[in-house]
Amino acid sequence: MSYPERRSAQSARGGIGQVVTASLIGATIEWYDFFLYGVVAGIVFNKLYFPVSDPLVSTLLAYATFAVGFIARPLGGVIFGHFGDRIGRKSMLVITLMLMGVATFLIGIVPTYAQIGLAAPILLLLLRVVQGIGLGGEWGGAVLMAFEYAPEDKRGFYASIPQIGLSLGLCLASGVVALLSYTLNEEQFLAYGWRVAFLLSVVLVAVGAYIRLNVMETPEFAKVKQANREADIPFVSMIKGYPAEVMAGMGARMVDGVVFNIFAVFAIGYLTQTLKVPRTEALLGVTAAAVVMCATIPFFGWLSDRIGRTQVYAWGAVISGFAAFPAFWVFVSYPDSIRMIWFAIIIPFGILYAAVYGPEAALFSELFSARVRYTGISFVYQFSGIFASGLTPIIATALLQYSGPNNPWLVCGYCALSGLVSAASAIWIGRIHRRRLIQELPGRPARYPQVA
Repeated sequence: MSYPERRSAQSARGGIGQVVTASLIGATIEWYDFFLYGVVAGIVFNKLYFPVSDPLVSTLLAYATFAVGFIARPLGGVIFGHFGDRIGRKSMLVITLMLMGVATFLIGIVPTYAQIGLAAPILLLLLRVVQGIGLGGEWGGAVLMAFEYAPEDKRGFYASIPQIGLSLGLCLASGVVALLSYTLNEEQFLAYGWRVAFLLSVVLVAVGAYIRLNVMETPEFAKVKQANREADIPFVSMIKGYPAEVMAGMGARMVDGVVFNIFAVFAIGYLTQTLKVPRTEALLGVTAAAVVMCATIPFFGWLSDRIGRTQVYAWGAVISGFAAFPAFWVFVSYPDSIRMIWFAIIIPFGILYAAVYGPEAALFSELFSARVRYTGISFVYQFSGIFASGLTPIIATALLQYSGPNNPWLVCGYCALSGLVSAASAIWIGRIHRRRLIQELPGRPARYPQVA
């Protein structure tokens, strides 16, 4: 190994802690901004921005604007993935963080429907689109900074650490709203309390941007730049070179989006509006699950380094998908027992779901070579999120309306089906990896270009 290569390796090892910290903090802020909208969509926006006579219709309209953010995320993934694969990961992460923070702050000052009429939901919708574009570029860059800095035998663990940003962001979002809901009465909370949670974003973004400006580009992408191996149009190269990987990745992503949004978004509205559970108690249950997830996500990332990512992911997909049945049975059977409701949220969401989300970043990153990896994982994660995540609260609300408020079994069946689809897709990914290993044997032409 040459002297410059030794220095680069030493720098990568020495900088992994700083890089992972920067990725985690930035991801936490981004997810806080994004999920804050989801937390208040069914308890605030349906009343202040979509005030129709039918509560079901107003809730569906509020969730529709929540879904728009997911529809915008693939656009952000393609845009920032393109420049991330052409210019570098670091600069895109700073831009996406600022974009997300500004949009969230502005949501906090948008006048209500009663104040400016139809312009209110339109402004809310436009800012939600900007949020989606920002997060669409954020996730891929954050996990890649950790993944590409990490030693190969620890990539599952290190790539899972930025994933904790999801649980921390959700914990902050639901926790801040729960605190405001507890300290303010209903009139105060609807008048200005919820806005405080959005306005806080500007402080978090300033801290995150400062930290991210002080990290270096990943060694793996630096090699791509040095060898002039950047893809001319990363999206085209991804589609032409990795069609099976894209399809398998999107299928594997299904259970992640469905289970997360059933428990973190839909369940809050279901518990508070249908079963009349106090709003603060429901939010605290989700917050507790998010806290537990901070430990279980890196555990399952570590486990994927030991026994294989596809095995952990496939089993996690099936178990977390079917866990909705006992969870909702508890919701319906014990609506007056806060302790039982919290257990029914924490076990499937805080523990079982982490078996999917922990190894997911490394699983998707390993589908693509470094020259198109930012674009590849961003597209897989964000495009599939339209169906897996954005539409889930709407689909679940419609299924519940069809089956009746005390019969949420169609919603549970939807979760279980997503688990089976994702497990099958994870098995497919395992087969793709085995074919790749055969393809890369000495003497065979390499289909998957690697950078020396």
